[in-house]
Amino acid sequence: MLVRFNQANSFDRLLDNFFRGDMQPNGFSYWTPAVDIAEQENEYVVKAELPGVSKDDVKITVESNILTIHGEKKQEATVKGDNYQRVERSYGSFQRSFKLPETVKTEKIDASYKDGVLTITLPKAEEAKPKQIEVKVK
Repeated sequence: MLVRFNQANSFDRLLDNFFRGDMQPNGFSYWTPAVDIAEQENEYVVKAELPGVSKDDVKITVESNILTIHGEKKQEATVKGDNYQRVERSYGSFQRSFKLPETVKTEKIDASYKDGVLTITLPKAEEAKPKQIEVKVK
């Protein structure tokens, strides 16, 4: 089914995005990468989906126990003659910040990027790791 793109539909979508708060000043919609955070025995693992984002366009910082992931998803160059019927992909900068527990060893944080997924490993300090206590029978 071919959907015709006309000014009325475009204007309606613009208003919808504006009133939802999704619109940036440049006319693009905001996009926020989806993030999963898991606690494991020895570490926390943060996984962020960054499809279409180059590794070189991602920056990770830790300051005052705040982990921040920021970057930019760049818009592909428009090819002359392209006649888009619908554009839904979002482009632009993004930033996600997370307060880290005091028990994270910030100097040992590691990050890897594969197939559009950024994985950040946050090792726990020894005192934060669960301790098993042996029960003695008397």
